[in-house]
Amino acid sequence: MKTLRNVKIGETVRVVRLHGEGAVKRRIMDMGVTRGVEIYVRKVAPLGDPVEVNVRGYELSIRKADAEMIEVE
Repeated sequence: MKTLRNVKIGETVRVVRLHGEGAVKRRIMDMGVTRGVEIYVRKVAPLGDPVEVNVRGYELSIRKADAEMIEVE
């Protein structure tokens, strides 16, 4: 299983599944990260937290813990 946290800078991936439950999963979906959407990884902070991505035409910073809940291909 490959998660968004493992994606290298400059790669574009597609969301396969969102793990987690309740409010956390809902918050990720409200940010526009849903199944089938493409995500381009722009930057990763020096310690790996947060990850800056482009989703649906806008920039988004995602915490490392949240990035682990996003399964990609």
